[in-house]
Amino acid sequence: MDLYNIILAVGYLGLFFIIFAESGLLIGIFFPGDSLLFTAGLLATQGYFEISWLIVLFFLAAVSGDSVGYTFGRRLGKKFFKYEKSFWFRPDNIAKARAFYAKYGAKTIILARFVPGVRTLAPILAGVGDMKYITFIVYNILGGLLWAVGVTALGYYLGNVIPNVEMYLLPLVAVIILVSFLPVGIELLRDQERRHSLARKLEAWRRQWLKF
Repeated sequence: MDLYNIILAVGYLGLFFIIFAESGLLIGIFFPGDSLLFTAGLLATQGYFEISWLIVLFFLAAVSGDSVGYTFGRRLGKKFFKYEKSFWFRPDNIAKARAFYAKYGAKTIILARFVPGVRTLAPILAGVGDMKYITFIVYNILGGLLWAVGVTALGYYLGNVIPNVEMYLLPLVAVIILVSFLPVGIELLRDQERRHSLARKLEAWRRQWLKF
């Protein structure tokens, strides 16, 4: 479907709901947040939207959506983990969530913003893992600024400096999505155990397929 037409059809209210849902509601896990923010910024340069309104709405949607996800995880999430064969929630994941956020906590809330799918689950797992709310909200706000405001402003900036930038929309969005995974990849590779595990897997793959 044409993302341009979708954004124009849903308007400000629809855009708010999409970013809100993707930030903390499970139904939002399939929404195209990065490309939507970037494209909306582009459309603002063409007079379809007011950039200041977009920035405010996207920021509020991102922060409030994450907060709802956190509250859900804190108050109700653990109840879902009692079903051992649940697809989304398993009891042993509570311990994993606590351990993960104990190690990466604050950075996870920011880094997850830039990973499709993960940004929807991160605030829920933060609530399940009993992250302190004051810690969560501070990094929730920082993540909202960097993601919701930053990606939208990037689209607006490129729309103003590159003639006919809409012709390059697909490759630009692809680059943004790829780049968005870099912070998470770098953070994971800084973990010595993960580096060694990755090296072992690459070596096993080389021996199996390259035969040298």
